[in-house]
Amino acid sequence: MTQNRAQKVLVVEDEIKMAMLISEYLKKSGFKTAVLDNGLSVVDWVKAHNPDLILLDLMLPGMSGIEVCKEIRKFSEVPIVMLTARIEEIDRVLGLELGADDYICKPFSPPEVVARIKNVLRRTQSMFKPELKHFVVDDAKQKVFVNNVALSLTTVEFRLFKLMFADPGKIFSRDQLMNNIYDDHRIVRDRTIDSHVNNVRKKIIAASPEDDVIDSVYGMGYKFDKAV
Repeated sequence: MTQNRAQKVLVVEDEIKMAMLISEYLKKSGFKTAVLDNGLSVVDWVKAHNPDLILLDLMLPGMSGIEVCKEIRKFSEVPIVMLTARIEEIDRVLGLELGADDYICKPFSPPEVVARIKNVLRRTQSMFKPELKHFVVDDAKQKVFVNNVALSLTTVEFRLFKLMFADPGKIFSRDQLMNNIYDDHRIVRDRTIDSHVNNVRKKIIAASPEDDVIDSVYGMGYKFDKAV
């Protein structure tokens, strides 16, 4: 998420008047917005549009907010703020355990919602280096996210990317990469390392075409170029 563009919030709420009111307040605060009123349409929309945050009602037609959150967390770490009229503690705990970043109980005021959204965005953005915060390496899940999209990396590809990402600008020789990505320290051909690097690069570009961040340095190796 960058500071030189309006951040995009997806409002998922089946009470249309409420959704539009929240949307107007968000626009006045400098956000772009989109509104959906059915849980079944959310996952495909998120995959296609990569919002910066999702405001997600718990009770939705088609698919509940809990189920939507669960499906989104299979491929994205986009911040999710859940809305609900159900105040039982088990609902709040369940939502947060599934990966929601905050929980707002109805009734609420639109300014409160805007303030909570800004707080969640500040909190989630500050977790990463400013120039690299659209890349997220999740060790626990063994996943890499680019603009909230999970890359489908093999174990070796994940280790390779993590190694280069941790030291941007450093040139890694093929031997260095080989010694760090294989547990059994096997001997592999240079072509094998080249193939792994090319696969990672293609997957990053497929998820985010402007992020061609892995460079080949002739006669030396590869590097992650944060300046691209």
